[in-house]
Amino acid sequence: MTRRATASNHSRAGRLVRSARFSLCAAALAVAAAILPASHAEAAVAFEAASPSGQSIGDFYAGRNGQPLWLRDGADPTKLLDYLRTADADGLDPADYPVEQLANAIGSAWGGSPSRVIKADMMLSEAFVAYVRDLKSAPAGNMIWVDPELKPKIPTPRDLLESAASAPDLERYLTEMRFMNPIYAGLRDAIVRGQGGSSERQVLRLNLERARALPSGDGRYIIVNATEARLTAYENGRVVDSMKVVVGKPKNPTPMMAAYIRFASLNPYWYVPPDLAAERIAPNVLKEGLHYLSSHGYQVMSSGWTESATMIDPATIDWQAVADGSKEIWVRQLPGPGNAMGKMKFMFPNHQGIYLHDTPQKELLTEASRLFSGGCVRLEDAPRLGQWLFGRPLSTESTLPEQRVDLPKPVPVYITYLTVIPSGSALATFPDVYGRDRDEVAMSGNGLTAAR
Repeated sequence: MTRRATASNHSRAGRLVRSARFSLCAAALAVAAAILPASHAEAAVAFEAASPSGQSIGDFYAGRNGQPLWLRDGADPTKLLDYLRTADADGLDPADYPVEQLANAIGSAWGGSPSRVIKADMMLSEAFVAYVRDLKSAPAGNMIWVDPELKPKIPTPRDLLESAASAPDLERYLTEMRFMNPIYAGLRDAIVRGQGGSSERQVLRLNLERARALPSGDGRYIIVNATEARLTAYENGRVVDSMKVVVGKPKNPTPMMAAYIRFASLNPYWYVPPDLAAERIAPNVLKEGLHYLSSHGYQVMSSGWTESATMIDPATIDWQAVADGSKEIWVRQLPGPGNAMGKMKFMFPNHQGIYLHDTPQKELLTEASRLFSGGCVRLEDAPRLGQWLFGRPLSTESTLPEQRVDLPKPVPVYITYLTVIPSGSALATFPDVYGRDRDEVAMSGNGLTAAR
């Protein structure tokens, strides 16, 4: 069929549909049962029936007076069919999506009756909703969900279809997989194109699985990729800023986690982890004496870092026992030029004690491999990140410690571990610094010699 004939048929189908009115909710359920395999059809019908009132596929079409989405003038559903044909790239079963039936229905719609047009269009919508539902239902790697509401959510059928319908360019919406994260879309495309050998493809699939946890849509969020040691800020589906970071050493790996940044702390204390007090502070006290503590602004606290904790005399501490690891102590460092937290930290309270923070050790950010922290994320330019988060500069002129500044609206941060990411039309690869690729492939029973 020529492009001109296709456009003419599109136009004719659109004119016919504009005169049609159907019982669309019932039609959507009937389409699901008719085109999908039995088990999948049952799930689709149940999902459609369980959709909140006004949020079903039928409600979507009723809200647009039966106008088609996929077969409207100028639209092309080919990309959707391509996704369904290659669903194995997503770890799904292509047999769950009856591509040939969909293609036949599309062919029958051209030049056919309004009922054929709307039937084909609704079949495409049902397949699209099922595909996205399955993507969002899949496991999302080894994320720690500090805030469980950040887990990928299955959109209601109507919300999903409305997002596609409101896209300025439906084909671009599909090509960019705007219903998933851009990183996911790029990795999936590489898998479909068959890039790399078997080991590389294994690594691609591991990274694709991790990318499932990343957000979609146009909200504001931050992604920290530990392997790249880089933070990237997103807004309206696009990168708006990026900076180097320092992440955890291999023995203190930065965990994969998702949480809301809720507030900034200006002029923060540094609460020294007990293992670092033993490793860094105690040996220097033994070497230089108690003067080392006062010259570096360290205070020994009575019991943890609670508000009720009080300072204790460091002369009462057996510093050799601390250095040997047989005695645990609690130390904090006062705000100041040498404070390891710098001038500010950005808090997303979690049991792992991880946060984003400023650092006076800017020289570490010039290193190619930036694995120096105890697990937290040190920022190349904390004030710049604060400006983006709060929409204004964060003043640190006051010397008061631990000044809390709440974010009017919390911003999600996703700390992930991607050893492969899309970079234009190519792929950028990063070392498997914590051995997670190696370990996950070994658990699956396959060897991994590449992508170390």
